[in-house]
Amino acid sequence: MINLEQKINKLFKDKTLLITGGTGSFGQIVLKSFLNKNLKKIIVFSRDEKKQEDLRSQMISKKIHFQLGDIRDFKSINFAMRNVDYVFHAAALKQVPSCDFHPMEAVNTNILGTENVLRSAIENNIKKLIFLSTDKAVYPINAMGISKSLAEKLVQSKARSINKGPIFCITRYGNVMNSRGSAIPKFIEFIKKRQKITVTDPSMTRFMMSLEDSLFLVLFAFINGDQGDIFIQKSKACSIGDLADALQKIFNVNVGKTIIGSRHGEKLFETLVSREEKSNAKDLGKFFQIKLDKRDLNYANYKFSANKKINYQEDFTSHNTDQLKSKSLIKFLKEQDFIKKSL
Repeated sequence: MINLEQKINKLFKDKTLLITGGTGSFGQIVLKSFLNKNLKKIIVFSRDEKKQEDLRSQMISKKIHFQLGDIRDFKSINFAMRNVDYVFHAAALKQVPSCDFHPMEAVNTNILGTENVLRSAIENNIKKLIFLSTDKAVYPINAMGISKSLAEKLVQSKARSINKGPIFCITRYGNVMNSRGSAIPKFIEFIKKRQKITVTDPSMTRFMMSLEDSLFLVLFAFINGDQGDIFIQKSKACSIGDLADALQKIFNVNVGKTIIGSRHGEKLFETLVSREEKSNAKDLGKFFQIKLDKRDLNYANYKFSANKKINYQEDFTSHNTDQLKSKSLIKFLKEQDFIKKSL
């Protein structure tokens, strides 16, 4: 971690960072982490003036500059991108049922908005961009996942075509424990109100990643990523039913559970690496690195790449990774700062 800190400080010295969707959970953890670093400027780009005002009053710093705008509007993001060195592209519609009911909104933000960000990054000759993606982009079954999957393809398409210019990388992660709209804060709210916890399906499994982990993954990709790379962290996982039970034990209450069934577009488990991608992935211990397939569309050249075969490894999912159960899950949750603050 010390080496990473040193590299980050060196690379970000006197540089300008733009965070799209910067008022969200990820943007806020970046700001808290980066205020003591030697950046020249951090631009928080988002479309919600109320969230910007709230964040502006919480984090008073000459380094932070707030830019109101929308990635759906090229002129808006292009204006903010001037003189920027690095970009963390986090702006997206992320709520699965909402995107299923309004799929064109997911298209407009997650696909066309990403195209605007990438085009602007190229035109403004930024140095590096990290695109934040999701497990739902792998074998997508909902509008949110489909839109993020296509956004990943956009990033990789640009990466293939760039000879000189920005480096585009992707990070992909599943459930972030304390992010806005995630399960744990909702479960804690039920517990504190002494209401039964609403559970969609107790057998569903989800990866357990902290906001700090999500930032670490982005920084790891920033330091180590080559053109078109995808990075995934090997996170632990648990079932939703076990999670609800563990939180009740931590808070020393027994409110029970109400099972309502899965919502629109929900999966039984999260997949972060497909078996097809496993064929082209490097195992870095704590991370997977999926290299960009840089072959062109001239199929005559493929005879020289006979090693490009799909193997029969399993996908990397929340069902087949380390499962946190009972005592280990309680211990893991108690170690999280946001849980400590909630007690």
